[in-house]
Amino acid sequence: MLTRPPHSSPRETDAPARQSATIPSGHPTLPSSSAEPAAPQDGTTTAGASAPAPSPSASASASALPPHGEGTAGDRAIQQALDTAWPADLDAVDERQLLTAGRALLRADATGVGRHQWPEYFARQEAIAPAFARARFRIQAAIARQDGARDRAVVHLVWAGTDRGGTHTDGRITDLHFTRTTPTNKKEGPAWIPQPRP
Repeated sequence: MLTRPPHSSPRETDAPARQSATIPSGHPTLPSSSAEPAAPQDGTTTAGASAPAPSPSASASASALPPHGEGTAGDRAIQQALDTAWPADLDAVDERQLLTAGRALLRADATGVGRHQWPEYFARQEAIAPAFARARFRIQAAIARQDGARDRAVVHLVWAGTDRGGTHTDGRITDLHFTRTTPTNKKEGPAWIPQPRP
């Protein structure tokens, strides 16, 4: 169900290869229509969160979500559930920029392709091999929303992938946090910069 965890829950952000859910406080989560996704084959643990009792509207949204393993046919329903649960609060230009950056950053994190675009973000991950092959990785849905202030945003992504051990999981959740910079040149617009993981 799309629910909001208690405000006391910790903010967690980690590489997709090492985590099945990134759930900051105050943000919706996707339901699991079956058992929890399988743990990564790299021997690391996954993070999860327990959610409070669902609201009636969340229960209605959950019934519209596809079961795990539905494939690309279920992606539209996941996108609609995210949009319904978390109303837009950014202007269209910022939202497009954040979605483009968030999708590219998640792909780079999961597959290793394009990490050179964010050298500071990936500085501590040079020795970590990507867990997912590019052809076996798919972003199912994504939204960008404010993150407590006008110059802070979070891109909430739901994705699927088959790891190098052959285990396929979908409905995985990652949140990427960004801050807006002030342009140094009047011709340049503000840019959204990804925040490194703690």
